[in-house]
This record gives sequence, C-alpha cells and structure tokens, in this order.
Amino acid sequence: MRNRGCAVLIKDQKVVLIKRVHNNDTYFVFPGGGVEKDETLEEATIREALEELNVHICIERLLTTVFYHGTHYFFLASILEGDIEIGQGDEYVDKERKRGTYEPVWVPCNQLSSLDVRPKEIGHYVQQFLGEF
Repeated sequence: MRNRGCAVLIKDQKVVLIKRVHNNDTYFVFPGGGVEKDETLEEATIREALEELNVHICIERLLTTVFYHGTHYFFLASILEGDIEIGQGDEYVDKERKRGTYEPVWVPCNQLSSLDVRPKEIGHYVQQFLGEF
C-alpha cells in the first residue's frame, strides 16, 4: 500500500470523478494515484490529473485524508489549462493492463451519495463540503 494524492475538482456544483468498470463492477473514484519516489503528494496529484484528465491543475489546499488501502490525500484543486477528457496515462493507453475501463465524468454533487464512490467516506465528505461551499 502506498500513499495516494487525489484531486477534488469542482465547477458549477459538479465534481470530476473517474467512472470505473472492472469485472462487471461499476464504481467511481476521484482522479489521483500513487506517489512516486522523490515526489510530493501535491506533485503526484498534479501529475495524475494530467495523466488521467488531460488538464493542468493548481492545488488550493488539503481537504481531508482517508485511510483506504493506504492513505489517500484529497486536495481541493482548480483547472489551470485544458478541458476534462480521457488522458494519456497507462490506464488509458496500455491495453495489456486488463484493469477495466476508466472514464472521466462530471457528476452533480447532490448525486454523490447515490453513487458507489470509493472510498465511500470521501463522497459524503465532498457532498457536505459543497453544501458549505
């Protein structure tokens, strides 16, 4: 288990998630991934957003941390450049990975609690945060 940096990107009361379909199971995760050697949590989050969403982001602040197969650090971030689309990370281009599909989607924040967001706590946390936003 390694630490992960994850981006929480919000626009017009919607949040970006990655829709995953793997072994006939559909669920959603926040964009992000594992921290590589000599990389900060923030750098990992920025790199993963580019790889998964094809956007350059700016980290605003740490929102929360959740322990789920390692510690996930969720950062509130904003898009500096680009539009959300399928990125060029291994999960999209390496057909040999056999880890299912990845699709970036904008989800209305009031639907977070009705989706299988993993880890579950972060979906609830972000929905509450947006209620105060």
